[in-house]
Amino acid sequence: MSIEKVREHFSSLGIADRIMEFEVSSATVELAAKAVGVEGARIAKTLSFLVKDEPILIVVAGDGRVDNKKYKATFSAKAKMLSHDQAAEMIGHAVGGVCPFAVNEGVKVYLDESLRRFETVFPACGSSNSAIELTIPELEKYSGFEKWVDVCSIPTE
Repeated sequence: MSIEKVREHFSSLGIADRIMEFEVSSATVELAAKAVGVEGARIAKTLSFLVKDEPILIVVAGDGRVDNKKYKATFSAKAKMLSHDQAAEMIGHAVGGVCPFAVNEGVKVYLDESLRRFETVFPACGSSNSAIELTIPELEKYSGFEKWVDVCSIPTE
């Protein structure tokens, strides 16, 4: 199970005790926000894409939407999300629990600028009923990210 891979990874870093597991699903931004008790924007959703036959992950704020023009300018490719089956196989986590931790070798992780407006965010931990609260520097450290990107638009009120 993916959460066990994440728990093992976090154990080696001394933070496994910070994983939150819920009795309810946290598979969507809305469900995760309710489970954690925060606004949906603070849920760090991890989106999986295929770029030149290579899987990548982009961690974005819960209210972020991938902007196709920004994505293409950044990755020189059209945004193509992985299917549920592809995500499980290529990333190592099933949709609903995809996270930037303990992923398959060769998967590159990017963090979107939409996250920088928060002190802490809540990414999943490999299952559809888990999360962990991390500061942005902790997210950088524990995700092993490649670089920051700006591929999302945030709704304005």
